[in-house]
Amino acid sequence: MDSENTNCDDVIHNRIKKCGFCGKELQPIGLDYLYANISEDSIEYERCNCSKSKEYWKEIDNKEYDVIIIKKNNKNIYLRVKEDLKIYVTTGRFTTKLGIKMLLDNNKDAIRKMIESQSKKNKKNEYFNYLGNSYEVFIDDIKGVKFLEDAIFTESKEYLEKWLKKQIKQLFQERIDYNYNRYEEKIPYPKLKIRTMKTRWGVCNIRDNSVTLNTRLIEYDIEKLDYVIIHELSHFIHFNHSKAFWNQVEKYTPGYKKIRKELKD
Repeated sequence: MDSENTNCDDVIHNRIKKCGFCGKELQPIGLDYLYANISEDSIEYERCNCSKSKEYWKEIDNKEYDVIIIKKNNKNIYLRVKEDLKIYVTTGRFTTKLGIKMLLDNNKDAIRKMIESQSKKNKKNEYFNYLGNSYEVFIDDIKGVKFLEDAIFTESKEYLEKWLKKQIKQLFQERIDYNYNRYEEKIPYPKLKIRTMKTRWGVCNIRDNSVTLNTRLIEYDIEKLDYVIIHELSHFIHFNHSKAFWNQVEKYTPGYKKIRKELKD
């Protein structure tokens, strides 16, 4: 974190918030804060327009986003937007503020796409996503798990998590068997492994004849799950991503290009 940023925390006293740089009193947005019976953490305040304060936020499409500057011994500069929708800039210790400002200005379109993508993920994470559908979860005095249109009822979140793990193990094995039996080519029967991965949907290991599937595939429809399985099974025939490999994938998943794009989005 930039050492200058450590002293820029705004101060709240008796529901009056001040800019940590110039001391200007900042007004709350959208409520009468003198009479509102809410916590101070829930109050949104206007931003100060002083030159120092402006260094730590960026306006995209008329909306302001905090900029977090992290300085390390890096040769390159990295831009990320995390779940809190703040813009994180990781850069070398000697990068100037002007250089960071130019970086943000020159990558405004890329930042906009990152914000849109993360906003979609945040919205999706608010619901229970199962086989291509989103459900609102209700804790009720019932046994097991029951679906009702766009809602799911369960006795507890812990029970729902255990139920989901069983569904993942059972369904993934069923789809492995189904797609394995579709192959006309001779391939080894794969040992199924399941784990949560951040950057991959699946992994094929030809050394132990295993296929690892990402637990998050349970959030998507069967078509996408089958595509990932076909993709990994095809690696038993072609160990790379050559044209021959993609022809092999297309043989069993003709619409793989569309599915692949949807999984990337």
